[in-house]
Amino acid sequence: MRTILIILAVVTVFATSYSQEYTQKYNSLLDQTEFYDSQGRLIGYAKENTLLNQLEYYDSYGRLIKTQKHNDLLNQTETYDSYGRQKGYSKYNDLLQQNESYDQYGKPLYTKKWNSLLEQYDVFDSRGRQIGYYKYNSLLEKWEYFAE
Repeated sequence: MRTILIILAVVTVFATSYSQEYTQKYNSLLDQTEFYDSQGRLIGYAKENTLLNQLEYYDSYGRLIKTQKHNDLLNQTETYDSYGRQKGYSKYNDLLQQNESYDQYGKPLYTKKWNSLLEQYDVFDSRGRQIGYYKYNSLLEKWEYFAE
């Protein structure tokens, strides 16, 4: 479940940057999650590095973009750029039952909350405005992000 939330966080960053529809699909042959733009072009992929116990994100050319590692002491997932500098973190808020993401200075970026009525993850910016949502497409077996 934690891995799914981490992957969803990355897709949010991709999607909010370009304001288009993005999809992700797990490739069992290569053991990685692949991200596609609205035209079906591969824009990147995520792969788990079991040796370093972290997720690594690559662009479509295979260049490392960032890594994510879970900090057990602080119970949060930390994001680092390709040079190892911390770029932010995300954690689950038990009281509000939502996943919250912050930049490296602790400033809120966005939150994700499960909407059981519509069976989707709603994504809100730091001011509480909905900026998009994730919906699982069971026919295509992939998560899709829709920007508002």
